[in-house]
Amino acid sequence: MAALIVAGGHTIKSHESVITVDQIDPIADALPTAGDTPSASDAEQEPMTSAIPAPAAPQPPNPAIHSRAIDPETVAPPELPDQELQRVEPRAPLSDLALAGPPKPPKTKMPGDWNGTKLFQPVATAAGLIEGKGYAVAVSGVDVVKADETCSDEGKSWACGARARTAFRAFLRGRAVACAVPPEGGRVTISAECHIGNQDIGQWLVENGWARAAQGGPYVEAGNKARTARRGIFGPAPDLDGLPALPAASEPAPVPPDSILPADGGAVTPPVDQPAPAQ
Repeated sequence: MAALIVAGGHTIKSHESVITVDQIDPIADALPTAGDTPSASDAEQEPMTSAIPAPAAPQPPNPAIHSRAIDPETVAPPELPDQELQRVEPRAPLSDLALAGPPKPPKTKMPGDWNGTKLFQPVATAAGLIEGKGYAVAVSGVDVVKADETCSDEGKSWACGARARTAFRAFLRGRAVACAVPPEGGRVTISAECHIGNQDIGQWLVENGWARAAQGGPYVEAGNKARTARRGIFGPAPDLDGLPALPAASEPAPVPPDSILPADGGAVTPPVDQPAPAQ
């Protein structure tokens, strides 16, 4: 038995010395063949990356595709013939702020170029007389009705001047008045045409009878119509019967006889029935 065991051991050693190891391609071994069907257990044991194919080798460039290299330093606009281009003058600046120099001074208006000077918050001192912004303007084409003028109607006089001034103030209502006066005002009364928007102030005064039309002026016809219709100062006296009467002037209270009054020289004299105080 011992001899058989020794002989068997020598036989196994001689077979191991002649065994050759074949080189295995990892990529080909990883890919399954047509006849092999991977089982579920093999898929669980093998990693997921074992089925990823190797990257393909880079392909040489195709000579049929041409590319043009652009050098930014040598880029130029396309050439155009000279006949298609035309040089024009530059446009004017939108304002003086775009100029390099100082702004131009404002143009001075001549007397014929005045469009009217606006008088803000005007005050009517009489019917046809306006003061504001340092001006005293008499509306041209009308005769100013003074504030203290009185008119008579059937033998009864009434304050038509004050009534006309009140009506003129209600018409203005503090609105800006544009009058054809020079830009610099003065203390002298200037006769000029005045407007509120597009409405002629002189026309309004004469049409409503709160001023008389000047002879030879543009409002003569309107004045005749107002006189015929008895408007304004040409109309009847206002009815003041519904207004409360003014309180009567009260007489001074009588001085009691025992009061002390100053004499003409300033000295105080006692009453007659009382003795003079001791000095």
